[in-house]
Amino acid sequence: QVQLVESGGGLVPAGGSLRLSCAVSGDFSRIYSLSWHRQAPGKQRELVASIGIGDRTNYADSVKGRFTISRDSAGSMVYLQMNHLKPEDTAVYYCSAEMTLKDYWGQGTQVTVSS
Repeated sequence: QVQLVESGGGLVPAGGSLRLSCAVSGDFSRIYSLSWHRQAPGKQRELVASIGIGDRTNYADSVKGRFTISRDSAGSMVYLQMNHLKPEDTAVYYCSAEMTLKDYWGQGTQVTVSS
């Protein structure tokens, strides 16, 4: 079992920055990757960024160069630094942990970017 709790969302003007945090607890030693996803109203959930073995990262094209995913050395925290935010980044952001047999999800945190 793994629990994930996101924080750091909020309202920010276009061009601003936010840092999302995700606290990971439970048996996180078996996690092979951690990811951030987002879901905007009326749209499907999409992968934003992931960090895996050897801290290899992957980003959606829409956020490359603006967002950075990172984690602490223990693997108990994962972060998403979001810079140069755009109104189209408005969404609920979810943290997820990928394991061999199951993925775990947090409850989400709202990010709203005003134009």
